[in-house]
Amino acid sequence: SDALLPPDASSMHETAALISSPIGVLAILCAVAGFFFYLEQATRAKLFQYVPPLLFIYITPVILSNVSLGGASIIPNQSIIYSGLSTFALPAFIVLMLIKVDVPAVIRIMGKGVLVMLMGTAGVMAGGVISYMIVHRWLSDDAWMGFGTLAGSWIGGTANMAATKEMLGTSSELFGLAVIADNAIYIVWLPLLLVSRNFADRFNKWARVPPERLAAMEAAAELHVEEEHPPTMPEYIFLAAIVIGVTWMGIALAPGISQWIGTSFEPLAPVFGESTTRILLVTTTALLLSATPVSRLPNSTAMGTALVYIFVAGIGARAEIAGLAQAPAFLLGAFIWIFIHGAFCLAGAWIFRVDVHSVAIASAANIGAAASAPIVAAHHKPSLVPVSVLMALLGYAMGNYLAPLTGYLAKFAVGQ
Repeated sequence: SDALLPPDASSMHETAALISSPIGVLAILCAVAGFFFYLEQATRAKLFQYVPPLLFIYITPVILSNVSLGGASIIPNQSIIYSGLSTFALPAFIVLMLIKVDVPAVIRIMGKGVLVMLMGTAGVMAGGVISYMIVHRWLSDDAWMGFGTLAGSWIGGTANMAATKEMLGTSSELFGLAVIADNAIYIVWLPLLLVSRNFADRFNKWARVPPERLAAMEAAAELHVEEEHPPTMPEYIFLAAIVIGVTWMGIALAPGISQWIGTSFEPLAPVFGESTTRILLVTTTALLLSATPVSRLPNSTAMGTALVYIFVAGIGARAEIAGLAQAPAFLLGAFIWIFIHGAFCLAGAWIFRVDVHSVAIASAANIGAAASAPIVAAHHKPSLVPVSVLMALLGYAMGNYLAPLTGYLAKFAVGQ
């Protein structure tokens, strides 16, 4: 990884590009991310309901850095900006996303629906391993990293996918396959979650849902009040101090802790590299902060999400188009994988006697994260929209721990 290289070492690999200055490259990445969200809001095109801006934000820099105009690409494949995003922006958005996790509120409102989400998470982990065992023969030997990266998205969200990429050392090309598979599955899975509302009575009868469950869930949701207010200048300073402080702590402590793990527990040395240790430190610290008044600082989730999309654009700029040739086999694995996740969700619904609305929201919180869970909740039960976001954040809390584990389990399962 170029994440920890000095600026001059990263810059030495830059190829001829029309825009090669670091600030120019960053401006292009921000412009690409901003353009597709503007296009989504300005046109209200139905396309973006099924193909989220994320795919375009990844693919566009791939084109800009690979297509040659007069012997030069628009932006380079290598830049100090890309390594800077890995080192500084990634831990920053992890903190911004995770300080809003509210586990007690999710349990209070969704009850056993949380257990179904955990079953869905187990389904993502098991599905990742099983599907990789089926399709790995048609993939490169390092494709398990791509599966672990996709698990990051399906356990938590895009932020976890980006973090898992760094922890596993996933190539930009395999990350691209994960993005493509993520969006292809989304196109199929989201309509299934939405249409499941039409079968609510039959599903709830099959799952033996207690009649009082829905009423209790609605009552608990009404008691949950989100107190958001316009951010003030001091709150932005507090937020900046926390984010930068936790990022600095992770960067400062990770080398020593990683070295200690490698020395004391030698078999774990390949797993707990410096990048992995840094991200896990930041993740754990952010989750601890979520139980403090820090969680009441406004606007952190929106700021974190913005950084995630700029980071994804940077990953796209590093990718080589030739590396996407494995897409058919990777997609086949993803389709096998998602139906294993679905089977686990159905098993959870029957075991815990949970309604179809909670099951759909739980699956959306896993597979689609904070972008999709509110869409599914609004279609099934509008009163559950706020808690659907909290459920998605619960997935964010688990993703950085469980997604890399899924990748390694897939690797070990096929003896690689």
